[in-house]
Amino acid sequence: MTKKILPFFLFFCLPFLTVFGQLTDINATPQTSNLYKNLSRLSGKEVLFGHQDDLAYGVGWKYQDGKSDIKDLTGEYPAVFGWDVSGLETDQKKNIDGVPFEKMKQYIKKAYDLGTINTLSWHMDNPVNSKNSWDTSSMSVKSILPTGSKHMLYKSWLDKFSIFVKTLKGADGKVIPILFRPFHENGGGWFWWGAKSCTAQEYKALWQFTVTYLRDKKKLHNLIYVFNPCDFTTEEQYLERYPGNDFVDVLSFDYYQYGGAEMGASYSQDVARNLAIQHKIAKRSKKLSAIAETGFVEVPDPNWWTNVFAAAIRENKPSYVLFWRNAGYREKEKDNHYYAPYPGQVSATDFLKFVRQNKILLQRGLQKYSIYKK
Repeated sequence: MTKKILPFFLFFCLPFLTVFGQLTDINATPQTSNLYKNLSRLSGKEVLFGHQDDLAYGVGWKYQDGKSDIKDLTGEYPAVFGWDVSGLETDQKKNIDGVPFEKMKQYIKKAYDLGTINTLSWHMDNPVNSKNSWDTSSMSVKSILPTGSKHMLYKSWLDKFSIFVKTLKGADGKVIPILFRPFHENGGGWFWWGAKSCTAQEYKALWQFTVTYLRDKKKLHNLIYVFNPCDFTTEEQYLERYPGNDFVDVLSFDYYQYGGAEMGASYSQDVARNLAIQHKIAKRSKKLSAIAETGFVEVPDPNWWTNVFAAAIRENKPSYVLFWRNAGYREKEKDNHYYAPYPGQVSATDFLKFVRQNKILLQRGLQKYSIYKK
C-alpha cells in the first residue's frame, strides 16, 4: 500500500471496521446486509432524519399521494420512515393510528424505491386479556414464553407479522429490509412488556425467542433488530434487559421533551448523556447507535432545532433519529399533536438551518449513497 493510498483507506475504511459487527441474521438478504454496512460507514459522520407516518398524514391532511410535511418544507422526503403494525395480530384493517395496512404497504414500498429506510414498531395488544399495549394488569410476558398458556397465540401473531413482511417488495422485486423495533421502551412501566410487568430474564427470553422464531422458523432474512430501553442514567441500567449481542443489531432509546421551552436545556443534557452511554456500549459491541423516538410536541420554541436538539447530538451523533408523528388536531383529546415542522410552523426556518449546518441527511442526501447496494 502506497503512502498516497493510505489516507484514503484510513478515512473511509477504518471507521467502518471499528463500527460494523455481524448482523444477527447471518443469512440476511444482500440488500439487508448492504443497508447495515452502509449505515455503519455513515455512522458518526452524518445523521439520518426520520419521521413517523410521514407519507400517510400530516397537519391538516391525510392520505394525499406524494404529500409529506417534511417534503413540503424542505423539498425532499425524510431519510427514515417509521410505521407501527399494531393491529396485525388481531386481523385489523387499520393500525393503531388509523393507517390502513394496505396503504402502509404502498408507503413502505415507496420509501424503499426512493432509496430511504423503513422502521417498524409494534404496539401489540395484551395477549392475556386482549386489551391494548398499555394494560399492565397481568404478567403477560411470562404467558407467551414457550411454557406459557398464551405461547401458541403469540406464535400465531408472529406468523401474521411474517406474512405481512414477506409481502413487502420493492420495484426491483426484492424483499424490503426493515429496521424492526419490538417491545420498545422496555425499561418503563407503561407497557405490558415493561419493567413493572416482567423480570429482566423474562424479557430477554421473549426477545431471544422472537428473533429465533422469525429468523430461523419463519425464514425472515430482511430484519435488522433494534433494541430500545428508556429511563436509564447508567450503563448498568441500559443493559439490564439487553438480550445479548447475538440478538441485537442496533442500540436505540426514546426520549421526549416535556414541559415548556424552558425545559430545553435539561432535555438536551439528558439526551447527550444517554447518547454518550449508548455510544460507549455500541462501540464496544460493534452495534449502531440511534434515537428511535423523540421530539417536542408542537415545537413551540422557534430556535429549538439549532439551540436544543443540535446540542444534544453534537458529541455523539446517532446513526438516525426518528421524530414522532404529525397527527395534527385530535378531536378526542382536543389538542394539536405534531413533532416535526411544516411550512409556516414557528420552528420551520430554524429546522432548515439545522439541516444545513449539522450534516443531517434527508431523502436526496441519502440517495447518493445507494444504501442497498455494495
